[in-house]
Amino acid sequence: MPSAAPLPRTPPAAPAAGGRKRAASPAAPGGATVALQALHKLGLRRDIDLALHLPLRYEDETRITPLSSARDGQMVQIEATVTSCEVQLRPRRQLLVQVEDATGTCELRFFSFYPSHQKTLAVGNRLRIRGEVKGGFWGRQMLHPAFRTAGGELPAALTPVYPTTAGLPQPYLRRAVVGALGRADLSDTLPAGVDPPVGVSYQNGLKRLFSLREALTFLHHPTPDVALSTLEDHSHPAWQRLKAEELLAQQLSQQQSRRERDMLRAPVLRPQKNAGGGLPLHEQLMAVLPFDLTAAQRRVGEEIAADLARQVPMHRLLQGDVGSGKTVVSALAACIAMDAGWQCALMAPTEILAEQHFAKMIGWLEPLLAQRGRKVAWLVGGQKKKDRTAILALVASGEAALVVGTHAVIQEQVQFKNLALAIIDEQHRFGVAQRLALRKKLADHRQEPHMLMMSATPIPRTLAMSYYADLDVSVIDELPPGRKPIVTKLIADSRKDEVIERIGAQVAAGRQVYWVCPLIEESEALDLSNATATHADLSEALPGVMVGLLHSRMPTAEKKAVMALFTSGQMGVLVSTTVIEVGVDVPNASLMVIEHAERFGLSQLHQLRGRVGRGAAASACVLLYATNDSGRVGETAKERLRAMAETNDGFEIARRDLEIRGPGEFLGARQSGDALLRFADLATDTHLLEWARELAPVMLDRHRELADRHVARWLGGKSDYLKA
Repeated sequence: MPSAAPLPRTPPAAPAAGGRKRAASPAAPGGATVALQALHKLGLRRDIDLALHLPLRYEDETRITPLSSARDGQMVQIEATVTSCEVQLRPRRQLLVQVEDATGTCELRFFSFYPSHQKTLAVGNRLRIRGEVKGGFWGRQMLHPAFRTAGGELPAALTPVYPTTAGLPQPYLRRAVVGALGRADLSDTLPAGVDPPVGVSYQNGLKRLFSLREALTFLHHPTPDVALSTLEDHSHPAWQRLKAEELLAQQLSQQQSRRERDMLRAPVLRPQKNAGGGLPLHEQLMAVLPFDLTAAQRRVGEEIAADLARQVPMHRLLQGDVGSGKTVVSALAACIAMDAGWQCALMAPTEILAEQHFAKMIGWLEPLLAQRGRKVAWLVGGQKKKDRTAILALVASGEAALVVGTHAVIQEQVQFKNLALAIIDEQHRFGVAQRLALRKKLADHRQEPHMLMMSATPIPRTLAMSYYADLDVSVIDELPPGRKPIVTKLIADSRKDEVIERIGAQVAAGRQVYWVCPLIEESEALDLSNATATHADLSEALPGVMVGLLHSRMPTAEKKAVMALFTSGQMGVLVSTTVIEVGVDVPNASLMVIEHAERFGLSQLHQLRGRVGRGAAASACVLLYATNDSGRVGETAKERLRAMAETNDGFEIARRDLEIRGPGEFLGARQSGDALLRFADLATDTHLLEWARELAPVMLDRHRELADRHVARWLGGKSDYLKA
């Protein structure tokens, strides 16, 4: 791996900024260490990291504009002579400087300045000045422009302005990038004769493709004739070259990860008949279920069973919309593992969700497992030591065939006898280290458990192609029969009283209601109702109705008591934060009110809406939104709310969410720290992604050295995030 770019030891050129407090020079005593720390803070450790640290924007210092040609509001560079320089004390202390060129005059105004500035701005000095021209009653003016003594050749390229941090001034960073570009190995890693499907540039009227070195050199120092819009929207051929290479690195890493996993071994799990010749456990479960499986559930169940019967570890993502029946599919998979004499673990991100799973598994499986002398165990963080010790013993002996819980399941002291299947619900809410810990639970057997990851956030196709290229994906694409569509209403919070009246009518009719708030306590930054205040208001507005309160800071016992009252039907209204986002299943609840819905993400709104519509009654979701002083909602929030009102389709919701916010929300811990795609845009670069997917296996088969170099260049250590 290339070494980190050495930092300049001499002080960088002073920033060309008048009237700005200059950052401490990183090259002062100890300064190189400060700069090195600042570079590392930005993730810039290798020469290639600096080469790939692209500008946020550019400044045009390649031309001098005559003052008479400068338009109001235009950012220009002028060369002019100082004709006066004085400090004024009223109405506030400021430095006023008059300058002129052959075509006109301009006033420079500084509210903060130093003696060194006044020396440079002395009468008679000729300066090169850059700033925004404002035309006013008193003539042209620049406020706090950058300036330096005139002279020297004008640069031939635009000046880059980089993302930076404290202790890392732009001139220093520019020099570090230039040095890194000279040292970094930017040789081509694409096989001979292979070109990405990117745009072309023109040189002397001839079409040409950018190499990686040419693309990076151009993007750090573009020529002044380039259309800035193509740099800003990343459509320039140089940008496209970078995006193609980045997507190829990602595909290479994921496909190599998949190949490495295919070399590993896992227990072969097939349905078993019991000693008396009875049905296998999963068939016994289907026989006692109070409902029939949908065709989609059966198809997905067969895909999972086929994976479990192989000696290669399953790595499958099971996705399905809210209420599509993923839990019963996972229970059938667990049956196959337990039937073969192995153990299974089911892990959920919250205790409420884990408890919902545990209740279902106990109801479905415990009578069947009891006949075989095995149990379903419950493992969470807050258990009493005596109970926990007993459960750990059951897990270690193998008597606990299925262990359901939270992060507690993967703690070091939890020793499975023979874990063969790990099921992770809402997988995007777990970190890489947590998933890896589950995989290591079978290390003593020199095997890996099969992994089934579930998500109720449907993943758009382009996202699955990119970030989940190493996974097999199963989709439950139909809801159980009898599920009625949920009506979604958008209502301004000024009409909250009407909503409360409707709640009273629902409760009077024997129905139950959720009211979701985004915060627990008041925030100075966000003027949002808190759950505690809303609980008090609703309790007062609905006399005779039991109104409960649920939030993440409540003690576990109190949470359980509140949920028990709501689940049993004694509690009419539950005021909650988003802890009820997933896993809560109360068929009698027919109305969901989400306060300040404009503050939530689309996927989260869809998850919350899915808490109702689980029974026979018609259900509704009310999105209460707050407006600004002019009675409007922000554009992004408006898009989200409109999408919720227009469709109940989780995949369409996911597609729109990807358009609005990008892939980060869907990736969860796969992007632990940094997003794995910095340059490519899955909404617009699908053709580049398709090209990368097709080329990656060819490179791994025929050009392995080039593939390894390409991944090391682009991902470094980040490729590990893709393997969990």
